[in-house]
Amino acid sequence: MKKTFKKPKLLTQMIGLISIVVCFTVLFVSAIFYSMIDEMTEEALGNQAMTVAKMAAQKERIIQAFDDPNPSVVIQPIAEEIRKSTGAGYVVIGNKENIRYSHHIEENIGKTMGTSSSRSIHKGESVIYEGTGISGSAIKAKTPIYNDDGEIIGVSSVGFLTNEAKKRIAEYQFKLFFFSLFISLLGVTGAVIIAKRVKKLIFNLEPEEISFLFKEKEAALESIRDATVAVNNHYQVTSINKRARELLKDQIELDGKIINDRLIHMMESVITSKKSMVNQKFLFGHQLYMVDGSPILEKEKTRGTVLTIRPVSEIEKIEEEVSVIKSISDNVRAQNHEYLNKLNTIYGLMTLGQYDEARSFISDEVKERQDTVVFLTSSVKDPFIAACLLGKIHRSKELKVQLDIDENSNLSYIPPSFDTKLFVTILGNVIDNAMEAAIRLKEAQAHVNVSFTDFGSDLVFDIEDNGPGIPEEYQEQIFKEGFTTKEGENHGLGLAIVKNTLQKLNGEIYVSASNSGGAQFTIVIPKESNRE
Repeated sequence: MKKTFKKPKLLTQMIGLISIVVCFTVLFVSAIFYSMIDEMTEEALGNQAMTVAKMAAQKERIIQAFDDPNPSVVIQPIAEEIRKSTGAGYVVIGNKENIRYSHHIEENIGKTMGTSSSRSIHKGESVIYEGTGISGSAIKAKTPIYNDDGEIIGVSSVGFLTNEAKKRIAEYQFKLFFFSLFISLLGVTGAVIIAKRVKKLIFNLEPEEISFLFKEKEAALESIRDATVAVNNHYQVTSINKRARELLKDQIELDGKIINDRLIHMMESVITSKKSMVNQKFLFGHQLYMVDGSPILEKEKTRGTVLTIRPVSEIEKIEEEVSVIKSISDNVRAQNHEYLNKLNTIYGLMTLGQYDEARSFISDEVKERQDTVVFLTSSVKDPFIAACLLGKIHRSKELKVQLDIDENSNLSYIPPSFDTKLFVTILGNVIDNAMEAAIRLKEAQAHVNVSFTDFGSDLVFDIEDNGPGIPEEYQEQIFKEGFTTKEGENHGLGLAIVKNTLQKLNGEIYVSASNSGGAQFTIVIPKESNRE
């Protein structure tokens, strides 16, 4: 049966690799130092020998003793003192004839020196060399001795025996061996600790398992229909799926950093509080989205944030239709509320036997309703816009706001390219804002006036209210996402949606003061606007 080779685990590979690198490095460095120790020791001993030789050659008592009848009597004790204090193998002082005046073996005093001193005596050179004399092999240094007149009168020769040098070299090598062994053991121990630490950080997973988990996470992330993005504490994207890349392409810099101020503010809150934030409304492009933020926690510390972004309508393709349906639903609810009140009134009149008053009340109500419907159907040829205006009339009655439509208004021509489904979202938002503003200031006296015309090359709608108005310095800011004067969360989106949707229709919106002191919004859309 064929045996299969089992690949060693990551921990074993790391320990082995680090240990081999450390051991080979230590061995290599040790070998270099072993080869350098001999040269370094010999060089150091040679320099030391020359230093001692020059020290002896410059001793005043030794120079003066050359004029004595028996110079060795004075020179020998001084030379021995120098030899013992410096650890030299010998310190020899000789004259120009190479005759010794000092030697550590006294019987050699007066005899010729073992090696030639001609270079020092005749040429005045100081030399370092390795040689063998009567004291044995040594590293030697010779230098001339000068008298007060600058004449060479002798030579100073100092030697350090090589057996001493070898002893020193052996000591150095022994210390280097133990140092290398200690470093190797330390390296192997460190390799084990580091390898175990790395394995712990990666949850004891093998490289193949990590690679599979990464691919699995990537596939899972891409399969999520909602836009999902993970961001670190510096607001840089660390993980993102395709849907998020498409949605946030204008909100992320080339280096992967989020630049949307509202998203940054949301992430700051999540990181600081370590708590999730849900259902925060954001406007990306021309659509409204809900954003959830959850902290990435590690050992009770926030390492980043995961953002999940989904459209307000889960069915993106019919988001605009759902918005219209919601508007119609609100209008039906308001109409139902109004009819219930009036039915209660009719019931009360009939119970009291006031039949004439009941007939008159019904007649007036029917006439008012018919007049409104007749006016809208005759003046507004588009059913969506007419239905939107009719719904807002019913809504105004529920809110107790007087909503008037200018009787001179007319919208008889709607070009085929005009997207009325988009437009009713704009019109509904602006009228709702106007009614809210009027109620805040005037309450029961709240009033909103709507007028429109298709005269010329544009469709023009004017919506006026008698609310507090909009200061001139805010007239540009109110269309920015997140800007609001209302309290609470998720405000500051309605007019931003209006502005962005108008861009799709190539239209414009203008703000000015109304005659009643409130605000007037003027919407201008070219008739030949084509939705891209």
